[in-house]
Amino acid sequence: MKYLPLSSDLFTNNRNNFVLRLKSNSIAIFNSSDEYTKSGDQTFTFKQNADFFYLSGIDQEQCVLILYPDCPNPLYKEVLFLRQTNEHIAVWEGHKYTKEEALNASGIKSIYWLDDFNSILHSIINYSDNIYLNTNENDRYQYTVPYKDLRFAKDLRERYPLHNYLRSAPILRDLRSIKSPTEIELTQKACDITNDAFKRVLKFVKPGVTEYEIEAEIIHEFIRQRATGHAYNPIIASGPNANILHYNDNNQVCKDGDVILFDFGAEYANYNADMSRSIPVNGRFTDRQRAVYNAVLRVMKEATKMIIAGAIWNEYHEEVGKIMTSELIGLGLLDKHDVEKQNPAMPAYKKYFMHGTSHHLGLDVHDFASRYEPFRVGNILTCEPGIYIQKENLGIRLENNILITEGGNIDLMAAIPIEADDIEEIMNS
Repeated sequence: MKYLPLSSDLFTNNRNNFVLRLKSNSIAIFNSSDEYTKSGDQTFTFKQNADFFYLSGIDQEQCVLILYPDCPNPLYKEVLFLRQTNEHIAVWEGHKYTKEEALNASGIKSIYWLDDFNSILHSIINYSDNIYLNTNENDRYQYTVPYKDLRFAKDLRERYPLHNYLRSAPILRDLRSIKSPTEIELTQKACDITNDAFKRVLKFVKPGVTEYEIEAEIIHEFIRQRATGHAYNPIIASGPNANILHYNDNNQVCKDGDVILFDFGAEYANYNADMSRSIPVNGRFTDRQRAVYNAVLRVMKEATKMIIAGAIWNEYHEEVGKIMTSELIGLGLLDKHDVEKQNPAMPAYKKYFMHGTSHHLGLDVHDFASRYEPFRVGNILTCEPGIYIQKENLGIRLENNILITEGGNIDLMAAIPIEADDIEEIMNS
C-alpha cells in the first residue's frame, strides 16, 4: 500500500457496529477478493473486497475474517486468517503482513495462517445457529463469473446444509452508507489530491496536447501524493468525445476551440473521490460554451441545496429534472411545446441530460447504499448534472462530492475551481 497506515480503531468500531446487528449465536464469514487473471500468467492489480476491508483494514489477498460474538471459545470471537509468506513469496512478490502487522492494522488479536482456517472453522461452526455470508448486492452489478464469496457460499452449504443461512449485505448496506469521521477524513484526502491534480492539468492544457498526456499528468500527481491511483478509469474527453458518457480511450488531440470534459478522482486508502470538470482547450470559453457551462453550474448549485437528510431519491431527481428543463429552454435546446407533449416516463430533458444527478460515494465509487431510503446524516453523495449537445460537439458535466451533516451539507470539493472565470484565470496565469 502506498497510503499511510490507518488507525485500527476505524475497523474495530466497524466490526462492533456490525456484530450488534447479528441475530444471537451467529457466525459471519468474509473473504478477501479474488486475484483476477489478466492474460497468460499475469493478474490485474489486486483490489480488496470493500466489505472485507471495511471490517478488517487488511489490504492483502488470500485472507478470511470470522466474526462470532457468541462463540463458546472466547479465542474465536473474531479471527483473522492470513496468507503465510515464505522465502519464495518474499523474493517474487514482496512483503506480506506479519501477524503483528495485521494486529496493528485490524485490531484483531486472534490471527492465524490460512492453512488453519478449515480446522478452526469446523471446531466452532456447529455451535452456531446462523451463518451470515457475504455477496456483492450492489444493484448496479450483475455477476457473470462466480467470484470467491459465491464459490465459498456454495461450498459451505454443501458441508453444513442444516444451518440457517443469512445475508450480511443488508447490514453492510445500512452501515457503510453512514461515514464515520475517519472515513470522511480519508474521502477528503482523496478529494484534496484530486484538487491538486486538476490544478496541475489547468496549467498544462493547451491546443495540441493529447488526452493521454493529460491523463499522465493526473496519475503523476496522484501517485506523488500516495494515492493508490485512479478511483475509476479516467475520462479525458475533448470535443465530441464528451458526448460519450463513459469515454475511456483518451487518445485524441485536444483542438483549439473545443472543450474537454474531465471525470476523474483519486483513490486513497480505498476511499474514493469522484470529480467532473469541463474546461476550454485554449483557456477561453466561447459565449455559447460559457452559457451552457453556467447553465450546468446553476443546476448543480440548486441540486446541491437539495442534498439534505430526509430527501427522497426519486423526488430529488425529479426536482433536478425540472430545473434542468428550465435551463434547456433558456439555451434554446427545448421549448415549452416539447415539455407539454413529453412522455412522463422519458422527460424531454433526458435528450440532453440522460444520467442521474447523484450516487453514493465511499469504498466503492458507486457506493453500496439503498436508493429507496431517504438521504441521511453521514451520507456522501456526488452531485453531477450535465448537458450533452451532439450537434455542437459539446458536452459539459460538473461534479462535486457532498457530505450531509446535522447542520446541512458540506461540499468536500469546495476548494476545487469550478466558476468559469476561475478556470480561465488559472489557465491563463
